[in-house]
Amino acid sequence: MNAESLPLGGVQGRRILRLYHLYRLAIGLVLVLLISSDLDSELLDLAHPGLFRNGSWFYLILNTLVAVMVQRPRSLIQVFSLALVDVILLSGLFYAAGGTPSGIGTLLIVAVAIANIMLRGRIGLLIAAVAAIGLIYLTFYLSLSRPAAAAQYVQVGALGALCFAAALFVQGITKRLHASESLAEQRAADVASLEALNALILQRMRTGILVLDDQHRVLLANQGALTLLGCEALAGKILDPHCPELVKRLQHWQDNPTLRPANLQALVDGPVLQPSFIPLQRGEQRETLVFLDDISQIAQQAQQLKLASLGRLTAGIAHEIRNPLGAISHAAQLLQESEDLQGPDQRLAQIIQDHSRRMNLVIENVLQLSRRRQAEPQLLDLKYWLHRFASEFRSSASPDKTLHVETQAGTIQTRMDPHQLTQVLTNLVQNGLRYSARQHRQGQVWLKLFRDPASELPVLEVLDDGAGVPAEQLHHIFEPFYTTENKGTGLGLYISRELCESNQARLDYKSREGGGSCFRITFAHPRKLS
Repeated sequence: MNAESLPLGGVQGRRILRLYHLYRLAIGLVLVLLISSDLDSELLDLAHPGLFRNGSWFYLILNTLVAVMVQRPRSLIQVFSLALVDVILLSGLFYAAGGTPSGIGTLLIVAVAIANIMLRGRIGLLIAAVAAIGLIYLTFYLSLSRPAAAAQYVQVGALGALCFAAALFVQGITKRLHASESLAEQRAADVASLEALNALILQRMRTGILVLDDQHRVLLANQGALTLLGCEALAGKILDPHCPELVKRLQHWQDNPTLRPANLQALVDGPVLQPSFIPLQRGEQRETLVFLDDISQIAQQAQQLKLASLGRLTAGIAHEIRNPLGAISHAAQLLQESEDLQGPDQRLAQIIQDHSRRMNLVIENVLQLSRRRQAEPQLLDLKYWLHRFASEFRSSASPDKTLHVETQAGTIQTRMDPHQLTQVLTNLVQNGLRYSARQHRQGQVWLKLFRDPASELPVLEVLDDGAGVPAEQLHHIFEPFYTTENKGTGLGLYISRELCESNQARLDYKSREGGGSCFRITFAHPRKLS
């Protein structure tokens, strides 16, 4: 049978089948009540009373069993058989009740219509044909015993035509409903897919997004907002105890929406955030959409642009500064070599030379920013490279400075430019020895090389036992030109971090337990950097 049918395994198909069972049971109960109260002989001119009574009981009992046993038909044959048996039984009752005056022919039209909801195409029309043929044949057979039944042919023909009309009409309506249902399911699937995609995009956005009601209760918070605010979960919670500074900015914005909200820092060592607010109106509910932007990266990019411009400017005027600076330094050196120069004048000449060197160092560092060469990563055995670096550093270090090296067992490799790594490590070690020597007689620095157990990435820590970095300075130590030294340029740590990032490594500062500092370099995996 190459015909279409409703998916009776679905909810809609089972509902239609259940209604069909209830309809047939209701017809059976009405017929049984009719014959039990002896109203059948009064209301109907029965041609065969006994057959009608037995047929009514059989119709009720059979449909009860079918309703219990056939809940989820597995094939089209079962549904077709059910509709065919129903039409045959009703046709038999139509014959026993005396033909069209009984009104059972109308029940046949309803049965055909319901059957064509579940069976479409030619198989549905076959049910209508069986009903029409049954009505005509049984009327002819009835006219043999009851000549008055011969006048019913026009009515029977109309009933047969109505069976086909009902079948075609119901099939057309059902086909449209099925197409609408398929389209609705497709649109629902598309909407669900878009909703899942939007949720994924929302969660992966670096910009923090919050939706608050008028009580400051968090209705929505993406992962970016949770990370920036340092919270594990915020949905359904009041925002005030978790981030009072953000609530304060929100209240200021509500008082005057034209003002730009001030920046805030949700965490002590977290990024600087720029909040922005947008009102939402959903019905009678007033909500607020909050955006949190990490402006530290924007500030860093702006700083790099300024440094690049400064580097180009310095490169243009370097010869104008370095030539006079070299002359000043050379003249100071000649003055120091003069025998007629007295002690105070010797001190003044030394000051001139020291500051000339410092100015030259500043120019060299800024020029290095402008003409820094592209990184050329190489596969490095970090253990071998680190021991060689320590050996070369110790050979030129003073006796009051000690460099210790600790490495984890096994091979630890990465890809990095060895010259840039030397520059970074030299700067970090010299800083650590300088601050360590201020606290102790012997300046000491420890180099610890190991593999991070969580990420399996190579890690190199540079530790010292100095005073450490005060909490109020932690956010500025990697900024260019920031220094607490009178003779420092403030570019060492900035250049070191830039060199690490150009090799896909990361330089961070960690407070050391018991005092001191720890600068941690997390290298890239040797297979992930090309």
